[in-house]
Amino acid sequence: MDVSEVLLPGVGLRYEFVNHEGDRVGVVAQRSGEFELVVYPGDDPDEAHPVLRLTSEEADALAEILGAPRIAERFADLTREVPGLSAGQVEVRSDSPFAGRMLGDTRARTRTGASIVAVVRGEDVIASPGPVQPLEAGDVLVVIGTREGIAGVQRIIQG
Repeated sequence: MDVSEVLLPGVGLRYEFVNHEGDRVGVVAQRSGEFELVVYPGDDPDEAHPVLRLTSEEADALAEILGAPRIAERFADLTREVPGLSAGQVEVRSDSPFAGRMLGDTRARTRTGASIVAVVRGEDVIASPGPVQPLEAGDVLVVIGTREGIAGVQRIIQG
């Protein structure tokens, strides 16, 4: 899909693309930090009809919600392309010895060779979590590695 970027002097940037139904969709990233989702009824880029206005925080939340399934898709694609590589999910249960502790405390990558590439917390996705990322009961860890490595992470997290 082609996404074009247009500088809007004094306003910010407009990103636009044509969706699968032929509609021109745009996102205006304003200098103020706010975002506007627009749709163009015709070929005139000056005829944009606002659909939704978001603060930067709201735009981040929407991006995370929309991005979560895409992250899972990309990892699934990657595991199909690389023989022996798998993706898995490990839940941090309330009785886990690591609930309330930092991700680095698990030493999961060192102990198993598998990498925790995201933490899903409710509707939020924390991509590429660092070792100081706190883990909470109910978190779902997205793990990439061999099947044995993923099983090892599960054993570590579940105690």
